[in-house]
Amino acid sequence: MVYSDTVLFALMMVTLVNMARYFTALRSLIYIMREAHPLLYQQVDGNGFFTTHGNMTKQVRLFHYIKSREYHHHHDEVFTGKCERVRELFILSTSLLGVTLLAALIL
Repeated sequence: MVYSDTVLFALMMVTLVNMARYFTALRSLIYIMREAHPLLYQQVDGNGFFTTHGNMTKQVRLFHYIKSREYHHHHDEVFTGKCERVRELFILSTSLLGVTLLAALIL
């Protein structure tokens, strides 16, 4: 019993740390996007992205932009590197969240 609680607690901590890394990288990407890609910054509502009154459809636009890897055609290497990092961290965070939820149900 103690072992399963420890494993679940460790999984939750790793998941939380990686989600924090993801949100930090996303915040950094939006900051860089202001100069590197101003049109996309306006399309995804850069100023209001992390606010409670943020437009969800505009936030989904950034998700599709990164998911379809449209950033590969951009000229700024810092911007494309940040987009790639956000994409990798999103995949890692969602995978860890799925494993953590599965472990919580099993244990």
